[in-house]
Amino acid sequence: MRVMIVKDYDEMSREAAKIMAKQMKTKPNSVLGLATGGTPVGTYRELIRMDLDFSGLTTFNLDEYYGLGPDHRQSYHHFMFDNLFNHVNMNPERVHIPDGRAKDVKAFCEKYEDEIKRAGGIDLQLLGIGRDGHIAFNEPGSSLTARTQLVALAEETIEDNARFFDRKDDVPSFAISMGCGTIMEARKLLLLANGEGKADAVAALIEGPITSQITASVLQMHPDATVIIDEAAASKLKRRGYYKHTDRLFRDLEEKGGR
Repeated sequence: MRVMIVKDYDEMSREAAKIMAKQMKTKPNSVLGLATGGTPVGTYRELIRMDLDFSGLTTFNLDEYYGLGPDHRQSYHHFMFDNLFNHVNMNPERVHIPDGRAKDVKAFCEKYEDEIKRAGGIDLQLLGIGRDGHIAFNEPGSSLTARTQLVALAEETIEDNARFFDRKDDVPSFAISMGCGTIMEARKLLLLANGEGKADAVAALIEGPITSQITASVLQMHPDATVIIDEAAASKLKRRGYYKHTDRLFRDLEEKGGR
């Protein structure tokens, strides 16, 4: 796992956008896994500013609230088009976001998994992390090998997401989410975190044991995972100096064209 510690949210967003842009330029028909929430918004703004070619991409979103249709202003479908797709030349037919109104959820989840496989698998998966250490909506205790499925949201997750709704009671209690097993099959993983509120989760992700109680910790088993965090989110890491040292070495190597 490569750990990049940067100054603040803006630098985190720029560094993440650079990695995603490199993937897009190297492979114009890349399959990208995308995330929602406050964390990736800055990255999406940077990608829009770069004026990249999105026309050949295929995208799969991590999750969607169960019960919300695509036109609901708090749906992740609405979020993605509002924050990214409406501002780039993305082909809407290649956008895949879980259907929050699916009548047969099990069948839909199996279809979503099949669509990922038929697309050739995800080349680069963007991730955030919850305060309790979850990725996508894989709450503490979720299986580390699970596939796309209907999940019940933890109380802490509902409280965290209540800021996006008029009332806490409006936050859905369920979501359709890629499982950790699905996420781990992506060829590259890119996780972003910022702020002191994520410091405990980040420390558990990077330096804690691999456990279903911190589903993000499964990233320790991935062969090509990069974590970009700001100084505040890195504040509880014991080996901050080591991560900064190795990141400098990798940056020097990249400048010389060695990676």
